[in-house]
Order: sequence, then C-alpha cells, then structure tokens
Amino acid sequence: MNFIKYFTFIIFFIFSLSKSHSATLDKITVTGNLRITDETIYTFLPIKLNDDIDQNQIDIITKDLYETNFFKDIIVSFVDNELIIKVIENPIIQNVIINGIKSETLKNFLFTGTLLKDRSSFIDFLLQEDISLIKTNLNRRGYYFSTIQTKIENLDENIINLIYDIDLGEKAKIKKISFIGDKVFKDKKLKSLILSEEYKFWKFISGKKFLNEELVKFDQRLILNFFKNKGFYNAKVSTSFAKLVDDNDFELIFNINAGKKFYFGELNLNLPINYDKKNFSNLYKTLDQLENKPYSINSIEKITEQIDLLALYEQYESIDVDVIENITDNILNINFAIKETEKRLIQRVNILGNNVTRENVIRNQFEIDEGDIYNEILLNKTVNNLKSLNFFKSVESKVISDEVTGDKTLEIFVEEKPTGEIGASAGVGTSGNSIGVFIRENNYLGKGLGLETNLTLASDSINGFFSVNNPNFNDTDKLVYTTVEATEIDKLKSFGYKTNRTGFSYGTRFEFLDDFDFGIGNKNYYQKIETDSTASSLQQKQEGDYWDSFLNLDFIYDKRNQKFKTTDGFRNFYSIELPVISETNTLINTYDFKYFTELFDQNVTTLSFFAKTSNSISDDDIKLTERNFLPSNKLRGFKSGGIGPKDGDDFIGGNYASAVNISSTLPQILQENQNIDFLIFLDAANVWGVDYTSDISDTNKIRSAAGIGVDWFTPIGPLNFTLSQPITKYKTDKTETFRFNLGTTF
Repeated sequence: MNFIKYFTFIIFFIFSLSKSHSATLDKITVTGNLRITDETIYTFLPIKLNDDIDQNQIDIITKDLYETNFFKDIIVSFVDNELIIKVIENPIIQNVIINGIKSETLKNFLFTGTLLKDRSSFIDFLLQEDISLIKTNLNRRGYYFSTIQTKIENLDENIINLIYDIDLGEKAKIKKISFIGDKVFKDKKLKSLILSEEYKFWKFISGKKFLNEELVKFDQRLILNFFKNKGFYNAKVSTSFAKLVDDNDFELIFNINAGKKFYFGELNLNLPINYDKKNFSNLYKTLDQLENKPYSINSIEKITEQIDLLALYEQYESIDVDVIENITDNILNINFAIKETEKRLIQRVNILGNNVTRENVIRNQFEIDEGDIYNEILLNKTVNNLKSLNFFKSVESKVISDEVTGDKTLEIFVEEKPTGEIGASAGVGTSGNSIGVFIRENNYLGKGLGLETNLTLASDSINGFFSVNNPNFNDTDKLVYTTVEATEIDKLKSFGYKTNRTGFSYGTRFEFLDDFDFGIGNKNYYQKIETDSTASSLQQKQEGDYWDSFLNLDFIYDKRNQKFKTTDGFRNFYSIELPVISETNTLINTYDFKYFTELFDQNVTTLSFFAKTSNSISDDDIKLTERNFLPSNKLRGFKSGGIGPKDGDDFIGGNYASAVNISSTLPQILQENQNIDFLIFLDAANVWGVDYTSDISDTNKIRSAAGIGVDWFTPIGPLNFTLSQPITKYKTDKTETFRFNLGTTF
C-alpha cells in the first residue's frame, strides 16, 4: 500500500514539473520577413493558438523553419505567453548564369540534380554541394582539368544572380589502356571487348579516346560478363582506375582477378507435388545438356528463359524460383526450386526518368502490365529487356504492396544515356585502300528507331548507304526496315566499263519460332551501264539503263551462345531473291552456315560453308553486277576477285560460287605477347559458270589453300595478315601468298 502511494506521488510530481515548464500560447509575432507572409510562416508551425508550448516545441519550431530553406537566421523565443519569431530571409536567386560552356546539352548534363535553381532560395552550403556535383559530372565527361568559380550579383530587394564561371580545360585523354592481375587472356582480346580506346592523333572524331567514368564503368561490366561467360564464376574486375601520366593524359588500368574456371555439375529441378513434369520437359532437357559444361551467364539465361516461358502459362503465372547453389572445388551444383506464390494483381506501373524515350517504347519491352498477376520472374525479365535496348545507363525496379489488398504497384526507374555515334575509318591492304565515314543513332527522337548512314570511298568505287529500322513496328514485335543505297564502280580505264546502281529496299523480320527468324522484303534498283571500245563484247552488249525489283525472303536459324565473339553453337542463313520486274529475271540463292566450338581452353574453331547461285529463270544472260564473286575472307591465298571465268583480262564472276572454311585459333603461341593472336586455316572454294557464251571456260575447279593468320593490335590500329600456300588452282587464277589489311577509326 505504501508503495502505491509512493509511486502515485512520483507520477504526480513529474506531471506537475512538466506543466510548470509549459504555458498556453496566446499570441504569435513574426518580424524580419519581407517576401514571406506571416500566414505562410504560420503554416510551417507545428502548433496553433491556445496550445500548450514548452522548450522542446520551441526547438522543433526552429528546426522546421530552417528546413524550409527560406531563412538564413532564425531566433525563436517565448515571453509572457507570446511566441516571438525573428527571421532573416535568404536571398532569392533570380537567374543562374553559366559562363564558359556553349553546348546546351552539356549544360543540362552538368546541372542535372543541382539544388540551386532560378527562383529558389540561395543557401551557401547547398552551393558547395552543387559545385561538388558539377565537378563530378565534369569528370564523368572527361573534363578532369576544369575549374569552377562562382560569384554573386546583388540586385534589389534581397534578390541575386548566381553566376558560374567554368573553364572546361583540356579533355583528359587515354594515353594507355592496361590490364593487370590474373587476367588469363591477352590484352588484345580484352581491348576488343571494351569501348574506351587509346588516344591517337588521327582520332579526331571518336569521343572514346577521352577518359569517361560512365564509359569505364560500362567497360568494367563488359569485361566481367566476358569472364563469367568463359566459366570464371568468381571473376572480379576489382578496380578500374586512371593514373595521370603527364599534363592531361591518363593510363586506364583494369585490375582483373579471374579465379578458377568453374563447370556445371548436377543441375536439378524441384517441382511442387501437384505439377506435371511433362510441362517442364524442355527445361529438364536444357539442364541435362549443360551438365559438365563450363559455367556461363548465357547458359543460366537459357534456363531462366525456359522458366520465363512457363510463367506465361496461366496455370504457372504465379510461380517463383529459388536458386540454391552448392560449390565443390570448381564444380557448381544448382537446384532450381519452383514454388507457387500468392496471386496478387498489378494495380499500376509507373515509369520514371524517361525524358527522351517515349513511354510506349519502354512498355513494348514489358512482360507484365497493369491487370496481370504479379510475377517476379517476369518483372526481372522486363528489366533485362529494357537494359538490352542499350538506351539507358541504368534500369531499376521497385515494388510497392497495398497494405490492405496486397496488390502491387511497380515503379520502373530509367536513366538515359547518349545513343548516337559518329566515326570515320580507313583501311589499306593488298586488296585495295578505302576510307569511310558513318553516323548511327539507336533511339531517334525517343521512338526507338535505328538510323544509320555511311559513305565508303575505294580506289575504283563509291558506296553510300542510309537505313531506318523500327524493331517493334506498331507494337507487333516485328522489325520493319527501309534502306536507300547508291554504288558506282568505275573501271573505264582498266576494263572499259562503268556501272551506277541506285536503289531502295524495305521489309520486315520477326521471330517465327524459337531461335528461328523469318524475313520478307522488296529490293528495287535503277542501274546504268556505260562502256567504251575497250570493253568486252558482253559488257558492250549490256550497255543501257535497267530497272529491277526483287522479292526477298530470309530464313535464319541462330543457336550461337552469343552474337559477339561467338565460341559455341551455329548459325544457318538462307536467302532467296525472286525477280518481280527484271529484264534478265535473275533468281539469286544464298546460303551461309557457321559452326563454332572450343577444342581446348581459349581456343575457338570455326567451320563454315557458303554457296550462292545467280541464274535467269527466262534463260537470259544475267547482268555483270548480278554475277558472283567470293568475299576475300572466303578464299585466302588468292587475290580478291582473282578466280573464276575471265572475259579477256577481266574476271567476270560466275553464275555459281561456293566455299568451305576451317579455322582454329592458337592461343598457346606467343602467350606473353599481349597484342598478337594466331590462327591456322584451310580454305576451299570455287567460282564457275558462264551463261552468255560457250567460248569462255567456266573454270569449274576446286581452289584450295592453307596457311596461318595473325591478328595484331598495333598502335595505329588492328592489322591482320595471312601467309597462305595454294594447294589446288586453275591456270588463270591469280594467287596471293601474302595478304594484309590495316584499319583504324577516327
């Protein structure tokens, strides 16, 4: 009983003490405010008249008023039941003025995310944060030697102009790119993976020679993905940093730790009891095929694609998967546990950050949308689809659950990046010299359209090309394209003829079945052939103007593990061009097959077969430009265009062409040299058939050659040369034991 009385007394005393330090608020007085009204300040206060007020609330009032950023100084006091607030307002920024930068695009990039803007309050510590952000953005664009000065221009009534004087300085150039650590592969191989490139004086167009933090991070991801696709499960590109070499040049260094090479062990699939295993037969087959194969991200994607397909079926739309890994030495055993989740609807999908890319372009990549059952697998695939567009620097997602229903709101955050490229190229070699310029844009006007134009000049030809493609025409997942091209081949001095061909094409291509694409299009050309007295009888006979139109059908079956630097799988390509309007009614068939495999570590062996036929279905003589020549890489050891039927001294090409090629890389040769790769090859090919006369031999004979090739990444650019020994040939063929090509970009 005494304890209860004692406890009650303590509670009463504490309550009385707290009441003695609080009082009722009868009046509020604000002084020092010029632009901000009393009523506005009242709305910031957590109390109102007749409320009790104590020192704690006074502290809260001071804090809340400072957080508005309207005031430089605040004094709050409470005297005789009156709350007195004395303020000194921050200046208002009338204009933010930027000197030293002409490019509006660069200005927008540098000042994205800054806090001090036109009509905002000026606060000194926010200015310091903005300067730090601008400096970071300058570094991201390669301006490591820039300086920023700020000054305040005082105007009337506590209004100012905030002025930035920015000296960009010289852009930081990449003097050298180095790879250190346990890198496994040669520098040449790794340099071919990344976009950054070393500065050379002739590279006056390319922006990749400048140090760019965003590009370096992207390069880091490219290298990491390459190693993981090669089986290095624990690979790390632990640091990528730049070291100042001289006044404005940097050495870009990638530190790589490849670790051990991993192989898939047992890959198991655990299903709920009530699931029919027959519905998962393709997934079981994929798992069986991957056992004992080197670990690869692309292989994991094959598995997830199979699971993604299952998630599209209504009965499995709420499934999820747990991936349970068990590592023994360098063997990776994985259990894929399929489980059902609660069915929750997607109420809304919000897309944020797309200032350029249109929303429908983004939504076209969605695997789920409003009204669908929420599925985490399909959400992840949606994010991956958006990343694969290569329009965005980053793509992130957030899921918000309704507290009552459990339904979901999805937020997709994208950060856009430049999608255009301009460049030039030059080449010199035994097959001739060339120079070219190109412009590419992958997301024109934010519509997801791809544009490309290029111009190439060679010793006896000019070629121009312009194309537009829409990869998702009218939200149908069908690629639609159109091209315009013009070609001039001038051989008047050497062989007495000149051809000009101008035309356009359009068509569509889409995935008809898994890994099988079908394309249909129409090609149209206007051609003019000129000759002089030195031309052959065939060339003189074909002088004139022509208009041709073809229906083009393409069939592509692609099972490569990756489209860039393929190491496994195969690709089948077949194309047929059917004459619609043509004086010669030429039917053209093209078949190209390539198979890739790794015979041993770091080796890539390729087997390819190529065949092309051109014949008139009305028994006319096909035109010179429709006759077939082999690409130079299909038959090494012979001059490009130097085999097949001849009319006088001119190789005229054949109605038929075919080639078989086998090549295998030799990574063991000169392993210590980081910029040279070797390969051996065996080529066999033939060009034959003359339809316009029986007086010319069709030269139907297999030509073959074997040799060694070298790819050398020189300071000027990539140099490749081959040393070949012809094995079989026709008497009129022109052989070429040594061939080289040197190219570069600007």
